[in-house]
Amino acid sequence: AQGHGAKGDNIYEFQIEFLEPVEPKPVCRVTQRQLNITVQKKESNWWERLTKQEKRPLFLAPDFDRWLDESDAEMELKEKEEEKINKMKIESRVPKDPFKHLKKGYLIMYNLVQFLGFSWIFVNMTVRLFILGKDSFYDTFHTIADMMYFCQTLALMEIMNSLIGLVRSPLRPTVAQIFGRNFVLFVILGSLEEMQSKPVVFFIFYFWSIIELFRYPYYMLSCIGIEWKPLTWLRYTAWIPLYPLGGLAEAVCVIQSIPIFSETGKFSLGLPNPLNVTIQFSFLLQIYLIALFLGVYINFCYLYKQRKQHLGPKKRKMK
Repeated sequence: AQGHGAKGDNIYEFQIEFLEPVEPKPVCRVTQRQLNITVQKKESNWWERLTKQEKRPLFLAPDFDRWLDESDAEMELKEKEEEKINKMKIESRVPKDPFKHLKKGYLIMYNLVQFLGFSWIFVNMTVRLFILGKDSFYDTFHTIADMMYFCQTLALMEIMNSLIGLVRSPLRPTVAQIFGRNFVLFVILGSLEEMQSKPVVFFIFYFWSIIELFRYPYYMLSCIGIEWKPLTWLRYTAWIPLYPLGGLAEAVCVIQSIPIFSETGKFSLGLPNPLNVTIQFSFLLQIYLIALFLGVYINFCYLYKQRKQHLGPKKRKMK
């Protein structure tokens, strides 16, 4: 190498014939002060000396900060073995979950079924939109409702999964989302034929399905320890426009249903005489509108926190 040494600026070189075979490709690292060359033994055993010649070359000097003699090396190896044994003992004391593989299989199947269900909804609605145009808005409920009923009923399992600790998702955002969707689907759309042909149904179902196209595959891959970065980014980014749009579509649906419930008196509760007072279901829907936006806010805060954890800048460890 070209460098400045005892002979001034010059080309310096050296040769060492090691006692035993070494790996042919050493690792070199250049610093401001020196050149570090790391040479690895082919076989991990103790050498009597470094070089074949018994007398050490004059230009070689040991680094006593890193020096180990044979007894020190044996002690270090023994300590590592003891540490490994102690770690195995600690791990053996931790009770193993006999149902671990069963739980993982259940979660994989659940997320797969939900992904396939919402994929069918999304593809069906997209194809119908391209073929029929705006006409597809008016019969969305009659063509898609059965599959949406199935997926949203199955989604109740997510509350149970959170309750029994099968997943780490917090209970409050899970309940807010699932009960909010099911209230709109079963109580408002399912009970009022007048609402089933309105265009808002298309937007509700479409926003719901797009969100789940990223959520369920992400959870399914997480069950088997796989993280695909583009999917992770979509999982924690797509909700930013879709959740407010979905919440707005649900609010429009509730507002459109209020006059119908007021006119028909459906689900209204009449109190017995002498009070002779009727609690209008339409009044409860107005209160529900507040709860709807509160639920969107709860989910928004939770997902924003999750996004910072998964996509935010990684904290560097202090040396």
